[in-house]
Amino acid sequence: MDMDFEACRRAFVTRDARFDGRIFGAVKTTGIYCRPICPARTPKPQNMTFYPLAAAAQEAGYRPCLRCRPEASPDLGAWRGTSNTVTRALSLIEGGALDGGDVDALAARLGVGERQLRRLFRQHLGASPISVAQTRRVLLAKQLIQETLLPMGEVALASGFGSVRRFNETFQQLFARPPGELRRSRQAETAASDGITVRLPFKAPYDWEAIIRFLADRAIPGIERVEPRRYARTLTIDGQVGLVIVTPRKDGALSAEVRFPDLRALPAVIARIRRVFDLSADPVLIGAYLSQDPALAPLVAARPGLRAPGAWDGFELAVRAILGQQITVTAARNLAAKLVEAYGGTIEDPTAAALGLTRVFPSPERLIGEDIAALGMPRARGAALEALARTVASDPTIFTPRADLATAISALKALPGVGEWTAQYIALRELREPDAFPQADIGLMRAMVDEAGVRPTADELFARSQAWRPWRAYAAQHLWAADPAFARPQTASRKRPEANDRRTA
Repeated sequence: MDMDFEACRRAFVTRDARFDGRIFGAVKTTGIYCRPICPARTPKPQNMTFYPLAAAAQEAGYRPCLRCRPEASPDLGAWRGTSNTVTRALSLIEGGALDGGDVDALAARLGVGERQLRRLFRQHLGASPISVAQTRRVLLAKQLIQETLLPMGEVALASGFGSVRRFNETFQQLFARPPGELRRSRQAETAASDGITVRLPFKAPYDWEAIIRFLADRAIPGIERVEPRRYARTLTIDGQVGLVIVTPRKDGALSAEVRFPDLRALPAVIARIRRVFDLSADPVLIGAYLSQDPALAPLVAARPGLRAPGAWDGFELAVRAILGQQITVTAARNLAAKLVEAYGGTIEDPTAAALGLTRVFPSPERLIGEDIAALGMPRARGAALEALARTVASDPTIFTPRADLATAISALKALPGVGEWTAQYIALRELREPDAFPQADIGLMRAMVDEAGVRPTADELFARSQAWRPWRAYAAQHLWAADPAFARPQTASRKRPEANDRRTA
C-alpha cells in the first residue's frame, strides 16, 4: 500500500485529528494499534508501522488500544476512492453481507471473481473481507461494553457474534482478558430498559441543519418525526419492527437510541443510520476537490459540512420517488402518508407512541394485488407501484451496490416506473454511489444558470459535471442547497409521464 511513513509518523507526533480514521499506527513492541490522537507517548519510529484500516492492523496481530479506542474513530480510510469495488464491498459488509453469506456470494453481487475481490482487499486495505467483517464485530462489541450496561451475552448477540462462547474466546485471544474486564462503568450510558444508545462519530464539519431540513421536507406522518435537534422513525429489519432516535452531540458524533426486540438487528440498524446521515463522508477532502470549480467553490464555502442524505430502505425510496413524479414534494409526502395508513404495519412501543409514531412502511408483499391508484393517483402510476412491489418481492437484492454505477443504473431503469432521473436518485441515496448525478433535474439546471440568465440543458450540465467526478453526488447536494426554490414547494409538472424524471424529489 502507498502510505508514506514519514507523513503518517508526523500525524502521530502532532496528534493531527485530520488523520483520525484515515490511518492507524501499530507498535511492534507492545502489540497495540492506536489512532493518531492517542494521548500515549509516541513510540520510536523503528517500532511503528501504519495501516489504512483497523482490520488490517488486527489481521497483522495487533490489538486495539484501550486509551484512544479505535472503535470510536470516524469510519474513514486512506484507501477511500482508490477502488470502487472495495468501496461497494465495504458498504455491503457493513450491512451484514458476510454475517450470513460468504466471500463468493459477496463477489458475485459485485460482478467480480472471489480471488479478484480478495486481491483488491489485500491491495487497498491490507486485510481480507472476512477480517474486515470480524473487526467490525469486535469493535462494535467493545463499544457496547464500554458505552452501555448491556449484559455480556446481549453484547455478543448485538455485535453479531454467533455465540457467547465465540465472543468470549475472541476477546480473550485479542485482549488477553475476558470482555467483562473492559467495562468502564463510569463511562457507561444506558437508554430505556429495552433500548440501546450508541455514539456514532463523524468527520467534522457536519451540517446538521441541512440534513435535518432535507429529512423534514420528506417526513411521512406516522413513521417519521423530525424536530430541530431530533429525528425519530420506525423501521423494519428482517421482519423485526423497531424505533430509532437520532440526535446531535457536542463532541463530533451523533447519538442513536435503538429500540428493537431482537438485539441481533443492531449492526444492520447502525449501518442504516450511518448511511442515512452519511457519517462516512470526508467533507474536507470532498470540499477541497469540488472547490476547484469556480462555480462550486462559494457553495462549498457556504456549507462546508454538507452531506448526501441516504435512504432507510431501497423499496421505500423507490416507491416515494415514483409517487413524487410530476407533483410537488409536499403532495408526494401526502400520498405516501395515505399509502402508509392504508397498507403499513403497526408498531407497539410506548416511546414510539409518545412521539406519534404508530406505523411502519408497507413491505413489497403487502402491496401485491392492491388497487394502489385508489389512493388518488393515475392508474398507470398505481400499476407501476404494484409491479415494482412484485419485482422487489421476488428479488430483495435489487437495491444493493453493483459492479459499477453504469450497471446499477441499467438494472434500476429496468424496474417498473423507474426512469433515468429516478435511477440516479436511488443510486445516490440508497446505493450510496458518490458519483450518481441526475443531470436532468430541474433544480440542478436552475442552480447553474449563467450570468445571462440562461439555464443549461441536461446534456450541457452532464458535460460540465465531468470535472466533478467522482464526487458528483455531493456537487448535486451543493447545487440543490443553493437553489432558491430548494426549500419551497415546487409547481407540479404537466409534462408527459415519460418526462417525469425531470424534477427535484
